[in-house]
Amino acid sequence: MSAQPSVDWETAGVWAGQLTPAGPTPSRTEAAELVADLRQAAHRARDLALEASGLADALAAPGAIREPAQVLVVDRAGWARAAAASFTAIVADPLPGTTGQAASVLALLATRVLGQFDPYTPGPAGGRLLLVAPNVLRTERGMRVVPGDFRLWVCAHEQTHALQFAAAPWLAGHIRSEVAGLLQEVTSTSSGSELAAMLAGLGRAVRPATRQGWSVLDVLPKSQRVRVERVTAVMSLLEGHADVTMDAVGPRAIPTAATLRKRMEAKRSSTAPTDLLLRRLLGLDVKLAQYRDGASFVRAVRAAGGPDALDAVWSGPGALPAPAEIADAAAWLRRVHGPGR
Repeated sequence: MSAQPSVDWETAGVWAGQLTPAGPTPSRTEAAELVADLRQAAHRARDLALEASGLADALAAPGAIREPAQVLVVDRAGWARAAAASFTAIVADPLPGTTGQAASVLALLATRVLGQFDPYTPGPAGGRLLLVAPNVLRTERGMRVVPGDFRLWVCAHEQTHALQFAAAPWLAGHIRSEVAGLLQEVTSTSSGSELAAMLAGLGRAVRPATRQGWSVLDVLPKSQRVRVERVTAVMSLLEGHADVTMDAVGPRAIPTAATLRKRMEAKRSSTAPTDLLLRRLLGLDVKLAQYRDGASFVRAVRAAGGPDALDAVWSGPGALPAPAEIADAAAWLRRVHGPGR
């Protein structure tokens, strides 16, 4: 029996960069101004996010990373190569699939991502913050918002992620371990027919007329489903906390923050056929649920337990919310802080 093909991530990143369209093409002067403005916004956003995130105490604890994350303003091809390098750092063992498939997914994602904090690729402060200039430009034009406000708002979200991983240096390794364990289980226990079923399910998911509620959880064994749910809970926490922080930054530093939130939510919930297709193909519906569920969890924890109640979550893996607790903040408070909180 021939071995299953595996992904060559370095090549996938290169191919993805060749496949993805360049995006908006501003003049040389406009492009230089955009890059400079994004760098300045990222620098300013860190201080704003530090104040609004509630992470100051965790960042003052022993072992926390205090240096600012490296900021890179990239084009779509640059993001695709960086994302491929990040996958290489996360996934130590070969991942079944073809390099062409991986390149296609990266190329599609490269047209959508505004920014990303990558804790897995070494940088001066343990990670790097990527801002995808053409996507920021296209989105702010499409939403018809004030460019300076939008750029600072986006940077506040991404700098919050950088601060999260700096405040909890164990977090990157925890997520890597969970993902590696899941991939090992999938590749060691799934037959060729089961992997084919997963791909077939994905195919159904991108066709609006069939199984609109499809999830990869539908075809995973219980042990793998539990691990995916744990990772999803952690990512919901991180995304929700970043969304709450960027909104907290808004009223003080971003005059049009309320408009930005309203238009971003409208964009996220777009029912245009192309948007629906891409959300299902790339799993972005799950990502949007993470923003909503995680933000609700963070707000509920602080409302019931006080403004510093969330601080414990950065202390170690045992304090992370379990999947059921994302929808039940009171249960997390009882488990982590005791019945009196």
